[in-house]
Amino acid sequence: MFHHTHPYPPFNLEEATKLIVGTLPPPRFTTGELLPEDVDFCYGSKNGMLWPILDRIFDLGLVYENTAHAIAQRANFLINRKIGVCDIVASALREKIDASDLGMQDVELRDLLGYLRKHRQIETLIFTGGNSKNGPEYLFRRQAKKENLKIKMISAEVPRIHEIEIDDRKVRTVSLTAPSGAANRAIGSMKNFKQQKAHNPDYTTFDYRVEQYAPFF
Repeated sequence: MFHHTHPYPPFNLEEATKLIVGTLPPPRFTTGELLPEDVDFCYGSKNGMLWPILDRIFDLGLVYENTAHAIAQRANFLINRKIGVCDIVASALREKIDASDLGMQDVELRDLLGYLRKHRQIETLIFTGGNSKNGPEYLFRRQAKKENLKIKMISAEVPRIHEIEIDDRKVRTVSLTAPSGAANRAIGSMKNFKQQKAHNPDYTTFDYRVEQYAPFF
């Protein structure tokens, strides 16, 4: 079994008003066997779409390479925008060495509720995925249930929006479509995407994500 541990501690929790919450980066980030186009930072996989999406939205001019400059670009953006990153999974075991959430076993979670209690300026959690098994929203719900905290539906439309009350304050959660190729099939079946595609044949699943993500960043 491969012990898949998270290589990065939570980032910018002290100043953030929004937290990006995922699960685990690809196993090569744990073993340190990064590719030349990877960035040794949160969501730095060459195959991931989060940074390309933010690059498109904010015109950041990001470089995609394993350098200190690439790391600094991303860190500075998050700090300037008061955005933090706190993936919910600390570690998991895997029979197959890949990055799928479903493949995670014996999952150990970070105390996300504890972080929210400590850093009361955090207003929004941005989940990089929905409520499918072992996704970030699913795991957060598991934590909330253990503490008998209720999660209220605000909007059932994708991206789904919820609200949780923690120690007399309300925190909003937004479940975005995952910034990975695995979610492209789900996007392709969505009514809104089909309508946009029919209107503009050049419209892509990446364009769809950019439009979905922009209001929440």
